[in-house]
Amino acid sequence: MGKFLFLSIFLASAANTAEKAGMPQLDTKFWFSQFFWLTITFSILFVLLSKFILPRISANLEIRKSQILENISAAEKKREESELKIKEFEEIVEKSKNGAKNYLNQAKEKLTKNINLKKKALERELSEEIKKVEVEIQELRNKAPERINKIAVETSSDILRQLIGIDVNSSSISAIVDDLSKRKMSKYYGN
Repeated sequence: MGKFLFLSIFLASAANTAEKAGMPQLDTKFWFSQFFWLTITFSILFVLLSKFILPRISANLEIRKSQILENISAAEKKREESELKIKEFEEIVEKSKNGAKNYLNQAKEKLTKNINLKKKALERELSEEIKKVEVEIQELRNKAPERINKIAVETSSDILRQLIGIDVNSSSISAIVDDLSKRKMSKYYGN
């Protein structure tokens, strides 16, 4: 209570001092009219704010809030859609990789089959050529002693003719050459 008393004394002395200094708003005889107009002004201001301005601000805030919530939900839907698209894209990429691997494996298998087929065909051809060459070699081997004997007989008869100057019987030279060639051939062929 002492504080209230001190405050009222302080205000009264301040009002007297202000009145003497030329501040009529602090004169106590004008306080009722000032309070009256202050009450009316603030009442009108309160009514204007509460009935017209604040509802509009509140409505704008609600509109903004609902728009923000709609934007958030739309963004969430877009995020979910983009995640689905990313998953679809990853699946497509994975399928493409698998398809490429399968295609590569099939191409590799096909190429390997073609190479094997060509290799077998080449081996067959080489085998046939080797057989042909072996047959030719065998024929040459079989005919070689006859030819060698014939050449030996002719050469021997020519040498004897030139050395002795007489024609020697080719059948006797042929018998000698055949005998010698059989001995030599058995040595080489193991017969």
